[in-house]
Amino acid sequence: MEVSDQASSWPDDFRCPISLEVMTDPVILPSGHTFERRSIQRWLDGGHLTCPVTNLPLPPSPPLIPNHALRRLIAAVAPVAAAAAATAGGESGGERREAASASAVYGLLRLAKSGPEGRREVLESGDVAVLLRHAAGGDEVAARAVLHLSLDGDDARVGLVADGAVDALSAAVSSGGAAAAVAATALTSLATVDVNKCTIGAHPSAIPALVGLLRRGGARDRREAATALYELCKLPENRRRAVRAGAAPALADLAAAGSARAAEVLSLFAKSREGRHELSRIPGIVAVLTGVASSGNARAIEQALVVLNWICSESNELAREAVKLGAFHLCEALVNDDNCKIAKNAIELARTLEKL
Repeated sequence: MEVSDQASSWPDDFRCPISLEVMTDPVILPSGHTFERRSIQRWLDGGHLTCPVTNLPLPPSPPLIPNHALRRLIAAVAPVAAAAAATAGGESGGERREAASASAVYGLLRLAKSGPEGRREVLESGDVAVLLRHAAGGDEVAARAVLHLSLDGDDARVGLVADGAVDALSAAVSSGGAAAAVAATALTSLATVDVNKCTIGAHPSAIPALVGLLRRGGARDRREAATALYELCKLPENRRRAVRAGAAPALADLAAAGSARAAEVLSLFAKSREGRHELSRIPGIVAVLTGVASSGNARAIEQALVVLNWICSESNELAREAVKLGAFHLCEALVNDDNCKIAKNAIELARTLEKL
């Protein structure tokens, strides 16, 4: 059976496996596969006792369960897909399929942005795989749709990771294109669930991809990569992974440029001996931290003082350098700061430097 031009402008998941036409009344067989009601009913009325897709036996008089989520999804995507079909009349079959696929992604994004009900429709439709496939290829629209789906709650976040979102988003981050920052933000959202922190951190590409973006990306890319690392590094094992991936020097550069988030990640690194050792090896780290503590915002100052105290307490050489750079006098000025955390951290650093 040939597929009409209009049907060819739709993703395969929207077409009935029997008629190859876009479904208007999709129903689910006990086998788990979805068909157009009329087509599967003719199949069953013809005496067939197996699923047309799997060829596995079906129970007698199998129930046909309406696939409401897919039907609403098809309805939501319909205007965009129709427009793509109308404008792609002169294109080749491959170009039409590409345009149709892109239009479906836009439709899915629109549905994911529409609110909780729309997000659930996408999550339940089985078309998350379409978004992940496009996101992995660097499609910013698909990555943005995945980000919106992740806002549906912890169950949705765990489900997306189970569906392969970490693979796709890591690939998008590694690509360094327009989708990289959005994909890093999506990883941050997924990592807010503790079990996902473990899964994402253990993925061979996720943290290295974020570190690569931190080194080579633009301002927004670096900001989102640092935020993702901050969320992931709340888990101690992920701190070690990030340190081993070379995140510390790139974060120090970003902290020097005024990023409080980068200073927060460095503070997490400083909680482990391995992290402190790596921080102490960064050329100019004391100057960077002293500069942040003297001119950063409150959050950056607080964290810079913590990191300085950690590394100076383990290295007299770094402590002497800090004194030469005016860190002790800075602490004297900060001990009366209105921010009690800054004042406390300044007192602790001053005590460390006094021991020289």
